[in-house]
Amino acid sequence: MLRRESTAVVLDAGVGGSAHAANPAGRAARRDPRRRVLGLAFDAFGELLFTFGVLCALYLVYALWWTNVTASIENRAASSAFQHTLAATPSAAAAKPADDLADGTSFGFLYIPALGPGWRALLTQGTERDQVLNTGAVGHYSTPVTAMPWDASGNFALAGHRDGHGMIFRDLDLLKPGDKVYVQTLYGWYVYQLDREALSVPIDDVSVLAPVPVGSGFTGPGRYLTMTTCTPMYVDTSRLVWWGRLVQTTSRGVVPAGLGA
Repeated sequence: MLRRESTAVVLDAGVGGSAHAANPAGRAARRDPRRRVLGLAFDAFGELLFTFGVLCALYLVYALWWTNVTASIENRAASSAFQHTLAATPSAAAAKPADDLADGTSFGFLYIPALGPGWRALLTQGTERDQVLNTGAVGHYSTPVTAMPWDASGNFALAGHRDGHGMIFRDLDLLKPGDKVYVQTLYGWYVYQLDREALSVPIDDVSVLAPVPVGSGFTGPGRYLTMTTCTPMYVDTSRLVWWGRLVQTTSRGVVPAGLGA
């Protein structure tokens, strides 16, 4: 009986005594409130970093994936509506081009075969982000005012997103001089040939949208095309620009050769 009690006492003393003897720093930390506060601060900072990382990941998912999903849904609906308008409007009723289109009004389709078979974009008046560009459409510059394809002269200037929101102009940098761009409207087809690219133009340089666009190499009045998008991707500090000139027009019922549509 005495032996068992002695053993128990020895075991208990061994465990308790060993723990206290091996961790004097732990006792000191518990006695020092400054270290306790510092530890809590590090824990809180770590939690803040983790939360920040999660929020960044969610934002990237939203910006690079979800905005493309929502833009695709909006664009399909708007494209279907304009396709119906094309089919339902007789050529005779569309003989006179409309003037002063309201921003947000769809007026045509853009085809660029060099970007892939079946590549097509909805053309919409204006370049306001929420109303036009973020819906996955290609916007036509209305501020500053630029020409429409059916105008006798001027610069038909367009803009589109390169990342997120449908990223319709993502591969604009893959084009090359000589590539054709086709515009389908209620008033006929307009075919442009690309001539020159500017890899990086200041974001506030609107001279590229002038009736005779600066930097394009064109020297006199004509019927020109300008396409712009952000560069570099995901940064949006400059603009990538393509210029072209009108080389062919056909009536609505005659699909231009080379389009394959």
